[in-house]
Amino acid sequence: MAEQKVALITGGSRGIGRGIALALANVGYDIVISHFDPDDVAAEQTKNEVNALGRKLRAIRGDVSRARDRLVLLDIIRAEFHRLDLLVNNAGVAPLKRADILEATEESFDRVVGINLKGPYFLTQAVAKWMIEQRRADRDRLLAMVNISSVSAYASSPARGEYCVSKAGVSMMTKLYADRLAEFDINVYEIQPGIIATEMTAPVKDKYDKLIAEGLTPIKRWGTPADVGKAVAAIAQGAFPFSTGQVFAVDGGFHIRRL
Repeated sequence: MAEQKVALITGGSRGIGRGIALALANVGYDIVISHFDPDDVAAEQTKNEVNALGRKLRAIRGDVSRARDRLVLLDIIRAEFHRLDLLVNNAGVAPLKRADILEATEESFDRVVGINLKGPYFLTQAVAKWMIEQRRADRDRLLAMVNISSVSAYASSPARGEYCVSKAGVSMMTKLYADRLAEFDINVYEIQPGIIATEMTAPVKDKYDKLIAEGLTPIKRWGTPADVGKAVAAIAQGAFPFSTGQVFAVDGGFHIRRL
């Protein structure tokens, strides 16, 4: 078995995924990212930044919602790295067009749920089986999974209902896999980012600038991909060995109910 720790981050070429990749490289992980960009420009930038930290990065283009792409992804990791210590289910999309829940289409629902929920659900299934094999070969290694959901898992946004439903599903998926994999000492965690400055949120920047200034979150700033990356890095270093199914809010306090 190769000695170097390896993490797989889906949707790892930009935004939150890139922040996670850099954070994990900083704590000693080699990185595999999957991405669905039409070109490799963003992935190459992330690779260069990880390499500058002294770690390897392998970028693989694919669609996490497709079974064949998931199979190829894991086959490449097995062949090139021979191990996988950490899975980070980060890949996610918003609807191409925000539409009232009374007008939203099945096509949009299928696209968003396929990428945000179905893909991670079955990728986790496949990785879990491999991690169980690795656990039987080595009782002492840290093996873990992290699902990146959203405050939209519980906060209603009727103009993007399919996104909210997909993230609520990720929350339950975390609990299910945490329960099932506990006997193998494979812990599963959920991180719920709030308003994070990425390309996905750029179109609504003015809206959230105003809401944050008016007190939407106790911590009055946008979150950054690095904020999420630090939370994943803590998990990756084994900071929570007696926790599984745990939800970590990285949201500036958005989840606090206030009067």
